[in-house]
Amino acid sequence: MNELPAKLKTRADRKSAKRDVKKRQIADSAISALKELGYANTTLRDIAAKSALSLGMLHYYFADRAELIIYCVEIYKEDFVHKVAKALEAAQGRDQVIEAFTEALVASIFDDAMTHRLWYDIRTQAMFDTSFRPVVATIEQALIGLLRTAFEKADHPAPLQIEIHYALIDGVFRHIMQGQFEEHPRTRAELSEIFRGLLNQFM
Repeated sequence: MNELPAKLKTRADRKSAKRDVKKRQIADSAISALKELGYANTTLRDIAAKSALSLGMLHYYFADRAELIIYCVEIYKEDFVHKVAKALEAAQGRDQVIEAFTEALVASIFDDAMTHRLWYDIRTQAMFDTSFRPVVATIEQALIGLLRTAFEKADHPAPLQIEIHYALIDGVFRHIMQGQFEEHPRTRAELSEIFRGLLNQFM
């Protein structure tokens, strides 16, 4: 008697998996458009052109532009958090943690600067558009959690006001990342020296 429900569940799971794959493909195309044009200048029509889909098909997977952008930001930041967490995983003790954290931040600026620019754009929009606030808050809590892990692995008690330390590192990261779009970007060695010095002060 349970055979039919089991088949229906398998079919539903398969359909859901296909839908998730398609949503991810659309999100990748959307991120490409958003990185080029920014949040304010990117329409669903731009995203549809990038992903070779009709507007109707986009609306089939996402209710509106905000829902699509939130999905894109979640994917991007989950990947960033995963990369930094993986870098910290093998590090033990203060010196190793500082080096691992430094290299992860520098690599991310060089490899993902355009996507980070989108994150800061969306985070600013969250001050005006309440629909973005939950995802921004969730992502920032994950980033603060990374910093707490770094302190613990460095055998340094996490500060009580760790949010302030996060804000300081984030401010430096944003400033440096923004500078990489200017005429004379810094080298990897220069960026490493900055982050290493900052983390040395904190830890």
